[in-house]
Amino acid sequence: MRTLLVLGGGYGGLALIQELLHSHLPHDMEIVLVDRMPYQGIKTEYYALAAGTVTDYHLRIAFPVHPRLTVRYGEVGSIDLESRIVFMTSGEPVSYDYLAIALGCTDKYHGIPGAEQFTCSIQSMSGTRETYRRLNDIKPYGSVNIVGGGLSGVEIAAELRESRPDLNITILDRGPRVLSAFPAKLSAYVEEWFNEHNVQTRGGISVSEVVDGAVYNGDEAITGDVTVWTAGIQPVKPVQDLNLPKDKGGRLLIGPHYQLPDYPEVYVIGDCASLPFAPSAQAAGAQGEQVATAMLAHWRGDKPKLHRIKLKGTLGSLGKSAGFGLMGRRSVMGRVPRLLKSGVLWMSKRHFG
Repeated sequence: MRTLLVLGGGYGGLALIQELLHSHLPHDMEIVLVDRMPYQGIKTEYYALAAGTVTDYHLRIAFPVHPRLTVRYGEVGSIDLESRIVFMTSGEPVSYDYLAIALGCTDKYHGIPGAEQFTCSIQSMSGTRETYRRLNDIKPYGSVNIVGGGLSGVEIAAELRESRPDLNITILDRGPRVLSAFPAKLSAYVEEWFNEHNVQTRGGISVSEVVDGAVYNGDEAITGDVTVWTAGIQPVKPVQDLNLPKDKGGRLLIGPHYQLPDYPEVYVIGDCASLPFAPSAQAAGAQGEQVATAMLAHWRGDKPKLHRIKLKGTLGSLGKSAGFGLMGRRSVMGRVPRLLKSGVLWMSKRHFG
């Protein structure tokens, strides 16, 4: 039997597995999934878990049960591409014939002293649980600083406001406005929502250091009981440690069929891959399906025919009743995008669950 080893059961890895199991998987091929958790965590909703408006039980999707699929639990320590072996942090080796790297991302701290040590994260289920504990242990009228005014920072600030109306919440961003990558009209709508709900936003912040109880903007200390970090992501450490060509974001450069140029048996999916669009769950899922198509074609001895991935847009929430989004070039704001996001979540659970 040949082994396809899939590292990571997130959006990309699970989409790959589902597509292969629903297709004509070669009779001599088995799939082994390695993940540190016994289920997929719905990462796009971790902000709600951190704020305390949902439980982690509601953000779980069970892995498929299939006779051609084996699931192994553990954390990946390193990848030996030459020997075709993945080493777990326990030291256990796992060999493969084909490999799909879909390990996702972790926080990027940009070399800022104290950032990793003194901030909270929403990049993993365990880290988000700890963020929830720390946020909800803050005494009434305490303060929270959220570093990063992108999608994650905006969503956790809004959700936390609905969960804890007693807290003082501030978003700190280096840009002139929140959601600086989005159209100004949409950004202005979000700023107005924050003004109405007493969430402070501060632009032009250059974080120079983080200490226990404060974020430093140069010499200015911005005090807070808890600091949440949403100011950038990068591939996980096993991918960082690979001595291979990468883009400026640290993502692996891949060929047109998502393989490593020097290791065609290795495919890279999602946040670990250098793609022509921003990392997202939607992009990882779409790419995972295309990697399945490419694998099946290669195994048949055919040349893969892949269509260009077209993303449907981006949706964000402002609590449970309002939202915003970008559908193509069109900005959408208000209750409709929030309902759309809830629908997308329901469909995702139904598809993967």
